[in-house]
Amino acid sequence: MKKVFLLMSALGIVLPYYFLLSYLQEEGASWSGFWSDLYLTNPMSMVTMDITVAALSFLILIVYQYSKNQIALVSLIKYFACFTMVGFSLALPIYLYDNFDKITNLDS
Repeated sequence: MKKVFLLMSALGIVLPYYFLLSYLQEEGASWSGFWSDLYLTNPMSMVTMDITVAALSFLILIVYQYSKNQIALVSLIKYFACFTMVGFSLALPIYLYDNFDKITNLDS
């Protein structure tokens, strides 16, 4: 299963950046259109809000875990760096990869 999370991490980098670079090639380096396009239609707004709430929940979780000494500062920084430099599509699979053994042993 950990290999799946590594694959998802790679896809979490490649796929978002593919579409970002495609957008920038078409529209130029202007970010003003990018942000307005996120909310262009109701379905796009729904997906944007869905990902936003999930990503914010993840950030709250890792800060909480750090405050309870459940993850180290270096891990908090790693997940936050993944989140800010790429996005939730990288940060979550990396988190799951790192914590898979803990998560699957909760029943024990």
